[in-house]
Amino acid sequence: MTLGKRALILIFPVVLAGYLLAAFSVHVAQSRSIRALEHAKLSQRLEHAAAVFQNEVRRSKSFLNALLNSNALRQFVSETDKTYRANAVGVRLQESVKSLSDDPMGFVSLVILTSKLETEYYFENSWDPFAEVDQAQVELARQLVKGSKLTDWAYLHDVGRRPRIVYSQFIDPITLGRPLPSNKANALLMQVAVQPDRFLQMQTALKKEYESDIVLQPWPLAVTDDLSASAPLGPALYATLTISDAHFDSQMLRQKTLLALGAVAMGLFSIWLIVVLIRRFITEPIATLDANVMAVMVGARDEIVDHDEAGEIGRLTQNIRELHRQSVHSLELVQKSSWTDTLTGISNRAHFNTLATGVVQDAMSSGEKCSLLFIDIDNFKFVNDKHGHEVGDELLKTLAARLADHVDAITRRRGQKPAIFARLSGDEFAVLVRSRPGDGTVREIAAAILALFDDGFEVSGKRYPVTASIGAAICPDDASNVAELISNADAAMYQAKSAGKNRSSRFSRALHDRRTRLRQIQEELRSLDPDEQFHLVYMPIVDTKGRVTGCEALLRWHSPILGNVTPDEFVPIAESSGLFSKIDWWVINKAMSDCCQLKALFGPDTVLAVNISSAELHSRSISDYFSDCVERHGLQPQSIDIELTETFAVKVSDQLRRNIEELRQKGFRLSIDDFGAGYTSVQQIIDYAADTIKLDRALVSNLTASQSLPVLKAVVALCHAKDMAVVGEGVDRPEKLAMLTAAGCDRFQGYLISKPLSLDDLAIWALTRTARPAAETVEGNAEEWRSAAR
Repeated sequence: MTLGKRALILIFPVVLAGYLLAAFSVHVAQSRSIRALEHAKLSQRLEHAAAVFQNEVRRSKSFLNALLNSNALRQFVSETDKTYRANAVGVRLQESVKSLSDDPMGFVSLVILTSKLETEYYFENSWDPFAEVDQAQVELARQLVKGSKLTDWAYLHDVGRRPRIVYSQFIDPITLGRPLPSNKANALLMQVAVQPDRFLQMQTALKKEYESDIVLQPWPLAVTDDLSASAPLGPALYATLTISDAHFDSQMLRQKTLLALGAVAMGLFSIWLIVVLIRRFITEPIATLDANVMAVMVGARDEIVDHDEAGEIGRLTQNIRELHRQSVHSLELVQKSSWTDTLTGISNRAHFNTLATGVVQDAMSSGEKCSLLFIDIDNFKFVNDKHGHEVGDELLKTLAARLADHVDAITRRRGQKPAIFARLSGDEFAVLVRSRPGDGTVREIAAAILALFDDGFEVSGKRYPVTASIGAAICPDDASNVAELISNADAAMYQAKSAGKNRSSRFSRALHDRRTRLRQIQEELRSLDPDEQFHLVYMPIVDTKGRVTGCEALLRWHSPILGNVTPDEFVPIAESSGLFSKIDWWVINKAMSDCCQLKALFGPDTVLAVNISSAELHSRSISDYFSDCVERHGLQPQSIDIELTETFAVKVSDQLRRNIEELRQKGFRLSIDDFGAGYTSVQQIIDYAADTIKLDRALVSNLTASQSLPVLKAVVALCHAKDMAVVGEGVDRPEKLAMLTAAGCDRFQGYLISKPLSLDDLAIWALTRTARPAAETVEGNAEEWRSAAR
């Protein structure tokens, strides 16, 4: 929600409620004043109506007096001939009445009565030519005759045809003056009736306005709380008008509505004005500041613009600008620290990945190419351990500086973009070159790097025996992203290292296929069921007389996806990925389950040789598992020969030493397999006693090929001195057999004797051997072994 909306939501109800409350206060405070004003107005209008009425009374009196002074009335009264009076004189009297009337159309009547209420004359100015005096007026005359008054007036408003003021006066028929009271019986009663039109109009207007009629009564209004007024019309006649509360409330409702509408209008205007002012002097500067900050955040602007605002907003702008400057400075320091290798001062792996990602994406989108050189320092650990970490750190710093200088010099000379140079980890460096393949840049850089290690690497005047192995990968030929590019270049580097070090190697499709197969092997090893895909074959071991003394269990794997996978392929992968326990335990259990059949074939003294991983020797449970298996399958520990590769003796942990001693104490045989592969020293043979030493086939081939019988004899003699039996592996030719026999080997194993066979095939092989004389010597069997090898 924006600041303007927040201000509107906060201001709108407060201002509107304030104005409504003020309007209500005005209404409450002024209601009594308005009521009093309305009462005064009512009294004034009623008094005005009374004055108009009294004027009508005076008009009727003046009308009668004018008639009394006219000759027409005098002639009418003095005329004795009733016919003449009614016709001639009456017409003149009628004309006189009309001439005295202000309004020719206004109602006026004249009636002359005797004391006996006999009508001597009647005329009224109306549209009715046959009109007669009504009973109400006659009744009024009767009351006057009976009374003592000689003159009087009355307002006839609720009887007869129309409201009228009747002025009555007794006159002497002779003098036309007032008669004596004693002569009232001989007097004539004259009544002039006029209709109070103006009064009636005012009465109608008041009734329409106040929705209440004027009440005429002989007494004034009593004191009351109602909105009412009373005015005298005559000595015994009062006009009273009372306004109902509903009418007054309706009038007040109108006022309330006007006040409410006015309050709402003023509130809306005030809110609009306040919002405009807030927007002009508060929200717009803040919005402008927010837009500037957002522009800086998204990178559209480098810093916040100063708009020279005064007050708090100006200070806030200045503070945010200063905070942004400090944040940018801190971010630069953090980025420099997080993207820079602390030892060498060049880019680290994270910064390299960020920069390389942009370069690779540009290369992929533009159709160009880039090359990655992955550099690993050979023998760096040896220098670091022998000469100390200080020398190792100095070597890395010096190397980084020289590599950067050589790479920059080559790219500048070729007019290319600067290369991205970084230390990935430890003694590994990477160079990403933005050049076209085939232009010689990568080869020149690789040659310049290798040239730095001619005759070792010089640091502070000393040379150290380190070299470099370089792997190269090209994007997009070899990879389409940074991670894959690094991985492929790393694989090419290991190819260069395995080829002899101090050289460079380009990532190839064959290398890719090999890495893909290794990854597939690892995935299959994780998910396979050993009982479904693994099986064992057995390779016989014979003594100098040709008798089978044991069989070595060898693992074979046929994958429905990968086909036949050799142990040389999957065993190192299993050891490196931690899957060796799953494989070794299956081999141990399966081989021991077949051991009884092997004893049935070759005799009860037959020994089963089982290979286990060097890493498995570090497991605390290996000894217990061997014991459980021999007990489960009814075997003796002496029937099991545990073959260990000579690599176990390179690093002997306390746990490994305890496991070996525990296995020997339980009666298991121990053999050192592949002796002579390059790890075991003479001292280690002396230190780590075993029951058997198995000479590696490569050692046997080398010694027999070079006719080094004395050397072979010395090795065999050393083992015999430690009370170890010697088994010669890889016996595939009679010459090897003869030389090993001459050197004093105790037992032999190889394709000249038998290839690895399944249990069923091994039974057939055993039957074939037992059909021949048992006393054949090894020399006599040479031709047989040669034929079997074929």
